[in-house]
Amino acid sequence: MLAPTLVDFVAARARMEPHVKHTPLLTSRVLSERTGFDVRLKAELFQRTGSYKIRGPLNKFPFLTDEQKRRGVICSSAGNHAQGVALAAKIHGSRAVVAMAENATPSKIAATKGYGAEVVLHGRIWDEANEKALELVASEGLTYIHPFDDDQLIMGQGTVGLEIVQDWADVDVVVVPIGGGGLISGVSMALKAHNPKVRVIGVESSGAPGMQRSVAEGRLVTLDNVDCIIDGLRVKRVGTRNFEIVRQFVDEIVSLPDEQIFEAVVWMMHYAKLVPEGAAAAPVAALLQGLITVPAGSRVVCILSGGNINLDQLKSKSWN
Repeated sequence: MLAPTLVDFVAARARMEPHVKHTPLLTSRVLSERTGFDVRLKAELFQRTGSYKIRGPLNKFPFLTDEQKRRGVICSSAGNHAQGVALAAKIHGSRAVVAMAENATPSKIAATKGYGAEVVLHGRIWDEANEKALELVASEGLTYIHPFDDDQLIMGQGTVGLEIVQDWADVDVVVVPIGGGGLISGVSMALKAHNPKVRVIGVESSGAPGMQRSVAEGRLVTLDNVDCIIDGLRVKRVGTRNFEIVRQFVDEIVSLPDEQIFEAVVWMMHYAKLVPEGAAAAPVAALLQGLITVPAGSRVVCILSGGNINLDQLKSKSWN
């Protein structure tokens, strides 16, 4: 895939109509005062299925053949991609099978089944669930839809960036959570197509800094251990395509521990009256911890990628 233009992202957005919302860009007076930036929040937690993850599958399905749609699709997911694929499959009249980690958020499992997908639980992290999905591709003839390392998925997720520049053309900095790299890949290309000077900053859990280490070492790194309980950030190995895009289009990657990310979840509940899931709160956490070092007064967007939070993690404080 060559570097896409804004016209390409507009075409991707058109393929999703009328099933995807243009989510709001919310102002945050308290966060702006706290940081010294002009901060706005891209509220993908208000998106259909509760996260941006519906975008990629809806852009993917039009590229499948009739035979692939007839046989059905399969994916592996921590939960949000599962819901996105399940709903996209339902819209297109296809069977959907989803492999999820055994410790996936119960609400995400229930929601995925609610959209009509068959759920197979396997392993403790996404990578292990993914192995099971690939087995079912071979045994049942299903078409695999990768959660992040796929060109059509990347373009679909990139429409989040398209909407940001449509709503705030003068944005200076966009802060994006990184799990496998699908969201930041698409968003960074859309933003740079609009204005190459827009600064794109990724945020990872310091317990799963796969992209940060890969970029630092100049090669794709597989982490030996992942010390992260936030499902949207808990990945041992980022995508090959995502790694190449991030190296070209992302300006900086920062990381911080799960505890500080969960503190940002609570902060958002208290001050912004929003309930982001852990991965979605990572950009705000990076702001609160002073990790985003850009000039005072910069126009900054934090992407709140989803709102499908496991409240039991906060209640039990299992992250302490």
